[in-house]
Amino acid sequence: EESSNSSEKGFLLLGFADEPWLERILFIIILLLYIFNILGNTTIILVSCLVPKLHTPMYFFLSNLSCVDICFTTSVAPQLLVTMNKKEKSVSYGGCVAQLYVAMGLGSSECILLAVMAYDRYAAVCQPLQYTTIMHPQLCASLASIAWLSGLITSLIQCSLTVQLPLCGHRKLDHIFCEVPVLIKLACVDTTFNEVELFVASVIFLVVPVSLILVSYGFITKAVLRIKSAAGRWKVFGTCSSHLIVVIIFYGTIIFMYLQPAKSRSKKQGKFVSLFYTIVTPVLNPIIYTLRNKDVKGAWRTLVMRNGL
Repeated sequence: EESSNSSEKGFLLLGFADEPWLERILFIIILLLYIFNILGNTTIILVSCLVPKLHTPMYFFLSNLSCVDICFTTSVAPQLLVTMNKKEKSVSYGGCVAQLYVAMGLGSSECILLAVMAYDRYAAVCQPLQYTTIMHPQLCASLASIAWLSGLITSLIQCSLTVQLPLCGHRKLDHIFCEVPVLIKLACVDTTFNEVELFVASVIFLVVPVSLILVSYGFITKAVLRIKSAAGRWKVFGTCSSHLIVVIIFYGTIIFMYLQPAKSRSKKQGKFVSLFYTIVTPVLNPIIYTLRNKDVKGAWRTLVMRNGL
C-alpha cells in the first residue's frame, strides 16, 4: 500500500526551493533562454525549409537538431517554470513518467545527431570532391532516422525499467525535473541492475558519439592546416570550434550526470548540471548557426523581403 503512494499523489520536485532568491533569478534566466530557444530554433527550421540555397545536408541535420532542441527543452522548461512559481511543488505521477520518457528519448537522439553532424562536417572538409556523392539524400534521411529511432528505443527500455522500481512511498525528488538517475536513487530495493544498464546505455550514447566526434575533428583540423589561405583556415576553424564548444558543454554535463555512481553525486551540482544540457546548450545552437552564419542571415533577409515583412 505504501509503494503505491507515489503513483497516487505524484512527486514533490524540490528544485531550488531552499533558496528562494536563487529560484527567482533562475526563473527569469530560464524563461528568457526558453523564449530565445523557440525563436532561434524555429528560425533555423523555417530558413532551412523555405530557402532552396540551404537545401544541403548540413542544414537538413541542423533543422533536425533544432526540432530536437525545441522539443527537448519544452519537455522540461514549462514544468520547471510552473513548479518554481508554486509553493506546493508537486508534479503528478503521470506527468513525471511522461517527462521521463520524452526527455530521455530526445536527449539520446541529440547525442546521436551531434555525432552525425560531425561526420557531415568531416565529409565536407576532408572529402570535398566526393561530398555530394557521400552525403546523398537517402543517407542523410537514414542517419536522421537512426538518431530519432535510437532515442525512442533507449527511452522505452531505460524508462520502463526505472518506472518498475518500487519507491516505497518516497515522494520527494531532490531535483529540477523527473530524470532516470534521480528516480533510481529513490528506489527502496537493490538497483545494481538498473545502474549497470544505465551505465551501458550511457557509454553507447555518450562515450561512443564523443569519441567519433573527436576523431572527426582530428581529421578536420589536419585538413584545415593544409589550407593555404589564412582567411579560409579561420573560417573553417571558426565554425568547427564553436560546434566543438557546444559538444563539450552538452556531452560533458550529461556524462557528469549519467556516468557517475548515483550515490556519489552532489544534489546541488546535479541540478545545475541538468540546467546546462536541457536549457543552455539548446540555445547555443541557434546562436552559433544563425547569428554567426552569413548564409543563414542572408537567407533570412531574403525571406523577410520576399514576404514583405
